[in-house]
Amino acid sequence: MASFAVLLSRVSGLVREGVMSRLFGAGSAVDAFIIGFRIPNLTRDLFAEGALSAAFVPTFVDYLHRKSKEEAAHLANLVATAIILLVGLLCIAGIFASPWLVPLLTRNWAAASPDKVSLAVTLTQIMFPFLLLVALAAQAMGILNACNQFAVPAFSSTWFNVGSVVFGLAIGFGLGPRLGLQPIEGMAWGVVIGGALQLLWQAPSLYRSGFRFRLAFDFNHPGLRHIFKLMGPAIIGNASVQVNVLVNTFFAASINDPVRGLDGATSWLQYAFRFMQLPLGLFGVAIATATLPAIGRSASSGDINEFRETLARSLGLVFLLTVPASAGLMILGPSIIGAIYEGRRFEPYDTHQTAVALSFYAIGLAGYSAVKILTPAFYALKDSRTPMYVSLGSIAINALLAWTLVNGLHFGHAGLALSTSCVALFSFLVLFQAMKLRIGGVHGRRLRGVVLKVSVATLLMASCVWVSSTFIAYALGSRFPGRMVDLAVSIPLGLAVLLWCCRSLRVEELSMAARALGGPLLRRFPALNAKLAN
Repeated sequence: MASFAVLLSRVSGLVREGVMSRLFGAGSAVDAFIIGFRIPNLTRDLFAEGALSAAFVPTFVDYLHRKSKEEAAHLANLVATAIILLVGLLCIAGIFASPWLVPLLTRNWAAASPDKVSLAVTLTQIMFPFLLLVALAAQAMGILNACNQFAVPAFSSTWFNVGSVVFGLAIGFGLGPRLGLQPIEGMAWGVVIGGALQLLWQAPSLYRSGFRFRLAFDFNHPGLRHIFKLMGPAIIGNASVQVNVLVNTFFAASINDPVRGLDGATSWLQYAFRFMQLPLGLFGVAIATATLPAIGRSASSGDINEFRETLARSLGLVFLLTVPASAGLMILGPSIIGAIYEGRRFEPYDTHQTAVALSFYAIGLAGYSAVKILTPAFYALKDSRTPMYVSLGSIAINALLAWTLVNGLHFGHAGLALSTSCVALFSFLVLFQAMKLRIGGVHGRRLRGVVLKVSVATLLMASCVWVSSTFIAYALGSRFPGRMVDLAVSIPLGLAVLLWCCRSLRVEELSMAARALGGPLLRRFPALNAKLAN
């Protein structure tokens, strides 16, 4: 159910981006919207869903299991009250500071397009309350997960995507003209309403679980103070990711495209990264579901041999899933993006530029996913410093690469996507070497064998997909029907070739991948499960 919810969330997110692309294209309005959404969204990732979740959930679980449900509910109310006070003040400060914050990220826009800067400021001010709503939604998600309720929280982000689109369109194109709002401002209000729906969707489940919100003030409460204490390292650990995003946003806003000028780069990168989140989210959830509990148990019991074995299998699974996915995104990127985004105001040039960004993002897909395995593995070994140091080191690497690729080599927005991928691969390699030293090896010979076999299978798969895609494009053109035929033929062909190659090469992780991605289905069809295992 969790994997299906993640899939639905990613797909609904793509639908939301598809609506935005067709209505607004990749011009100044979308650039301003992305900047307006990014500032509160980065604060959300840093404080609300990142540090707060990491600090609140284990403390709440401890109160729930070791004390009583009443004391856990009281702690939850204390945290909710603190969120309303502190995050609410941060939202108010952000609204008033937006006229100064936005120009810091959009230095080149001021001279060329002051109206674009003004629009970005307005959109930032509209969307800042989203931070408070999503912080409360993140806390609600933590409470429900602690009570072993996973389906409702997992679907909450889908309500955000659906609500932001439906209400954004209603306000932007229905009420907007009567209220003097631009359509893009209506979409900004849709984001706020979508955040409220994300919270309200979970409220009935909280009520049924026995949790009632009441204002509670006690900043000396030991549980609350413990949460604040834990948030410090979590904020530092997450800060590097947010700093890297801000750095890339700054460089993207300064890119002068030969065709679009200062418009487009920010939008192309956002549209491309949305596609990266689909395989990243799906594979991350699947791998975590299949392997991370076992890693935690073996670390807790002190069984390093089992820990090493499970970690090696997990990383092998990462390479099996992500290396072919990267190749597929590079080859089929124009067809995927054209089929979903292109139309009305999103032009073929936008499709091409977004596909270029997606190709460079795809280079780092294996690194992204592997880090999602290695970082919790360090945490399971009670080592939070190593991932934090690597994360902080990535700031310097990202800034240096971004400046070199954009300003030195003039790679444009593709340089920013490439720098992001290089940072992901750098983080993986450093964490992997540190883990090898920590536990005395991670079955390197077997992992090299997996990488070699998967690379051979991916090469053959990519060749077949490229031939198929090229032939279909030549025969049917690059319009919507041709791209849909390309996807309908090339994707199943690629999967079939990949599956055949992996089975022929006896890639052991194939059966593990089948169980992780299709566990519920395989349980219904034991014969299929046995066939994949052989």
